[in-house]
Amino acid sequence: MKPPIQLISTDFDGTIFAEFENPPVPDALQDLIAELQGQGTKWVINTGRDLSSLMEAKARARLRVKPDYVVVVEREIYRHHDHNYSPVAEWNDACARTHEVLFARVRPDLPRLSAWIESRYDSEIYEDAWSPLCITATSNPDADEIQSFVEDYCREVPGLTWVRNDVYARFAHADYNKGTALSEIAQRLGIGREHIFAAGDHYNDLPMLRREHAHWLVAPSNAMPAVKAQVLSEGGRVSERHCGHAVAEGLHAALAIARGGA
Repeated sequence: MKPPIQLISTDFDGTIFAEFENPPVPDALQDLIAELQGQGTKWVINTGRDLSSLMEAKARARLRVKPDYVVVVEREIYRHHDHNYSPVAEWNDACARTHEVLFARVRPDLPRLSAWIESRYDSEIYEDAWSPLCITATSNPDADEIQSFVEDYCREVPGLTWVRNDVYARFAHADYNKGTALSEIAQRLGIGREHIFAAGDHYNDLPMLRREHAHWLVAPSNAMPAVKAQVLSEGGRVSERHCGHAVAEGLHAALAIARGGA
């Protein structure tokens, strides 16, 4: 018999990984994930990090369990196979083409947008492999004001969105995010959302913390207020525990409820 939770999607930093704790990912959570994987459950690390950064952080976290999939830069999907993480080419190629078209539309406006930010804030503005406009603000209040300005601009460009994690933010296409990537993996595995668990703590987790993508939703005590509010509004659980301890608690609670209703 398949377990009631067949797909687990967790953000990494601040959700399961607390760098200055020992161990950074709680043993209880690793043991529970390993037990569920042994029963057929799949685990996804769904992060804003790029692939190389995630692999380095996984090594520092001393993880004893391996995710079956990773979603990186909030949109690219990789599947674990033969000790490697291989790209899900159909999804990733379509994602890249869609972003290329969108960013071609945005580029003529970048000087104006950058000038507005530079004239008001001491923020780093740069381009990387995933966005033609990225910012690192010096404070969350500055990041809030920049976000308000950029989101006004996003309303002028169909499909454009602003993806933020703490003081870091970048452009992306609204069709490709942690939530749609999770649902793509679920569709490929033939898993319905009633069997999906998701946990996150920051703004870039909001797209996956919705009942359209996962039935079981958890936010740790250290989550942003907006994340806690959305999880509660979606009927999810906000834990009094932090990071991976909250995820382990939430998984146990979800399994108990699901099994009790079976």
